[in-house]
Amino acid sequence: MTDRTSKASIRPIVPADLEGVIDLDRLTTGQSRRGFFEKRLDAAAREPGAFLSLGAAVDGSLVGFAFAYVLDGEFGGVAPVAVLDAVNVHPDAQGRGVGRQLMTALTQALRGRGVRELQTQADWTQYDIVHFFGAAGFTLAPRLVLERQTTASADF
Repeated sequence: MTDRTSKASIRPIVPADLEGVIDLDRLTTGQSRRGFFEKRLDAAAREPGAFLSLGAAVDGSLVGFAFAYVLDGEFGGVAPVAVLDAVNVHPDAQGRGVGRQLMTALTQALRGRGVRELQTQADWTQYDIVHFFGAAGFTLAPRLVLERQTTASADF
């Protein structure tokens, strides 16, 4: 990739992309999430209406991906909501519009499914992804995400 912008082709992720997705994810995160991506592709095959996985390819090589799923009526809501749970662009393709192309295609596909809201989570200390999400139009949600360890007892 020599020029600063790339025109990636955006297409659905297929089972043959699994190793490329795992390799790209490992490159940027430093760990393998093989089990997560295997489960996600299996679930998408069983329930294609509930999952959306897109890949970005340049010159036939996978340089990015986005994985989302649709929830219907979760947490008291009445409209379907999508959750973006994995997005990645190869370091050599970052800053060239590939992430923008993935998010645009993802948004259009979700709109076509009647989804009007897309949610995600990020570790606020990972500045690059927080910046990317801000540029992609995400804002802070008006709700708290709460968690607790299951190994601790609840004292109430």
